[in-house]
Amino acid sequence: MSLFWDHWNTEHSLAPSRKKACRVVAAFASTMARVFVYGTLKKGQPNYKHMINTAKGLAKFQGRGRTVEKYPLVIAGKYNIPYMLNIPGTGHHIAGEIYSVDEQMLQFLDEFEGCPDMYQRTLMRIQVVEWEGKGGMGEADGVLECFVYSTATYPPEWVGLPYYDSYDSSGKHGLSYVLRESRE
Repeated sequence: MSLFWDHWNTEHSLAPSRKKACRVVAAFASTMARVFVYGTLKKGQPNYKHMINTAKGLAKFQGRGRTVEKYPLVIAGKYNIPYMLNIPGTGHHIAGEIYSVDEQMLQFLDEFEGCPDMYQRTLMRIQVVEWEGKGGMGEADGVLECFVYSTATYPPEWVGLPYYDSYDSSGKHGLSYVLRESRE
């Protein structure tokens, strides 16, 4: 590798500091994780601002997808929060967005989502519906493994709530999401 870089540097006048930056970018790319968001963190939703706040880490929109398995997506609690209940095979294929995130953003999301108490971060299979990410999906069948924040710790009555296939804070459900800043 060193011979290649020395030759390339001589031929293309790439400064040593720039050469190092290229290696850092390559190393950084390998540490990204895929996260599937289905609720208030999606574009156009109340908490999307966190996904684009680089002080919290990096998140790059990759595309849209839906869960391969069906899950119940409910809106629950006094703040009308969307929850994907970890009951595979029940409910709908949940629509959402796929992001590549760095370690800092993943740690922020864990804290934001109250992991592991409120939500648990687990790997789920996501069917890609639309892809904008560079370099392809890395999967031949259009299915990716992504981290998803779902919950297995919920009151039993939530199973009886209406199930949704996608979430919009301004949706027909009429349940207004309460921002954290406005909670008691």
